[in-house]
Formats: sequence, C-alpha cells, structure tokens
Amino acid sequence: MHIPDGFLTNEVAVACALPALGAVAYGLRRAEVDLDDRRVPLLGVTAAFVFAAQMLNFPVAGGTSGHFLGAALAAILLGPWLASLVLAVVLAVQALVFADGGITALGPNVFNMGVVGGVLVGGLMLAARHALPNTRTALLGVAAGGAWLAVVAGAALCAAELAISGTVPLSTVLPAMVGVHMIIGAGEAVITVAAVSAVLATRPDLIHGPVPAVTSPILSTPAIGAR
Repeated sequence: MHIPDGFLTNEVAVACALPALGAVAYGLRRAEVDLDDRRVPLLGVTAAFVFAAQMLNFPVAGGTSGHFLGAALAAILLGPWLASLVLAVVLAVQALVFADGGITALGPNVFNMGVVGGVLVGGLMLAARHALPNTRTALLGVAAGGAWLAVVAGAALCAAELAISGTVPLSTVLPAMVGVHMIIGAGEAVITVAAVSAVLATRPDLIHGPVPAVTSPILSTPAIGAR
C-alpha cells in the first residue's frame, strides 16, 4: 500500500497531501488536550506495534505493496485523531529512514492509511460503538469490521490514485490491490480482535470511548468506560 516516488502526478499528490496535513495538524492539537501521563506511553507502544506490523510487506501489482495497517487498533486505543497522528509518524519514519514509501508520496500514503484508516474508519467505529449495545461482543465485532474496512479502503484509494495518475490501468491495479488486501484485512481483523481482547482483560481503562463492564483478573471491580 506504500506508494513509491514518481508513481503519482503532482496534482494527485497535492490533492491527497492537503487533507493529510490538516488531519495531522488537528491531531497534534488534540494530543495537547487528550494525552496525559497514562496515555503517552500507550501512544508510544501503539506506534511501535503499528511500525512493526507495517514492515512486513507483500508485493502487489504496479510496484506497490500490501501489509498490515494497525489503524483500527490505534483508533480503539487512542481515538481517531490520535490514530491518524500515529500513522503519520510511522509512515514518515518508514519513508525517511527505510525508504518504504516515497517522500513525495508521503502525503497520499498518510491520507490513505492515516486519514481514511484512522480518522474516517476510526470515526465510524466509534459511532458504531455508541449505537450498538455496550458489550464485549459488540466492541470486538466493531474492531474486526473496522480493521478489515480500513485495510481494504486504503488499498482501493491507493489503486484509484495510481490509475488517475496514469501509472497503472484501474482494471489492473484495483482487483490486484483490493483482492490481496481483503485477505490481509481478514488477518488484521484477527490480530486486532486478539489485541483488544487482551487489553480488555488487563487494562480496559486504556480503551478509547465506551467500554463494556469487564471483570479483570487484575482489576477486581468492573471497569467503567473511559472517555
């Protein structure tokens, strides 16, 4: 899903970079308000997990790659806006240090994975959790669906940007990207559900948004939803 340098026209790159820049700027403002001594370490741990997950790449048509995303898990733990900030930092380090994704394509990559995966899908997940019963099953179901959707939506946008730029025909890149990422998304859903289950069992207070009452082996009293 990482787009290299030279694969997008300047117009497409700028059109994607502008909303990505706006999301990062707003995420920084939210970080000043939302982050406290309890959540700062969580931000670092989440970023490290997302970074490690994204470093495992699978080649896809058109010179792009498929990989796990981590946006849904970041949104569940930190909220949509901080999730987009985490994705932006991870993608910037990958582009600048590891040449994984182009520097000129950093804006589109942040847009596809951070804005769409973190903000849009993360916001939909938060809305779904408010609308559904506040149970563990509902939370895990939203986590699974959001993880899959974030991966597939980001892949579809990546394919569309390559096609609009004239790099690869849409009929070639869209089935390749979406087909591979539908499978990757299923794997990401399993990993996300496992991670959220572990957090619910040990530190349910770290979940962003409504949290179902859970009797933890560490916490003797039911956890009340944080934030």
